[in-house]
Amino acid sequence: MNKDTLVIELERHLRALAAEREAARRDPALQAARTAVKRYQAARLAATHPDLLAAPDTREAAAFFLNDIYGAHDLGQREADLERIVPSLQRLLPLESLHTITGAIALDALTEKLDTGMARVLGAEVDEAAYLMAYRSASAPEDRARQLDLVQQLGDSLCSLVRIPLLSLTLSVMRGPAKLAGVSELHQFLDRGFSSFKKMKKPAHFVDTIVGRERRAMGHIYAGRREPFDVF
Repeated sequence: MNKDTLVIELERHLRALAAEREAARRDPALQAARTAVKRYQAARLAATHPDLLAAPDTREAAAFFLNDIYGAHDLGQREADLERIVPSLQRLLPLESLHTITGAIALDALTEKLDTGMARVLGAEVDEAAYLMAYRSASAPEDRARQLDLVQQLGDSLCSLVRIPLLSLTLSVMRGPAKLAGVSELHQFLDRGFSSFKKMKKPAHFVDTIVGRERRAMGHIYAGRREPFDVF
């Protein structure tokens, strides 16, 4: 996929994200429910992957996935930064970095859609039984499988980034200009992802571990297993 195609795809996902978040902002009850869903999911992910969060080799990458990819906090500033500088991205970023950012936004757009669907069913009170019911009733297995495909692709993309010579130096040099340009959130996202993956001995194994566990959990949920998050 070339840069022109990636930019078109990025713009499409950014429009979808903006529409999803604007609709939620106009509905305070829905916004509160979405926040509750995200917080529950963040806590559940931490409980499912405690070994990855604890191990010195993987804890930074695990924290990156939980906070920057699946986090409960608002990622709107990152998307606003992107919308503002999309026309310049083809010039500023190497193909691999643009691919990583596009993958992250594609995942974010689908996750927002799935979270909103669950929030409409759940409201602001979320426990495991209600969450599992909403997961099965408000999201199709195909969409959940696609979400995990995007997680895998994003992880694979980050694994590729750490093999690019001098990218670490490039990101360091870009820190000042990114701040002056008002896109420091975007730069920090790239830097955190790159740095956390660079430190791991086996980044591909880390990605496969997370995605494998989440695929098993997804299968357990749709199958109605009593302990769906028992994935070890």
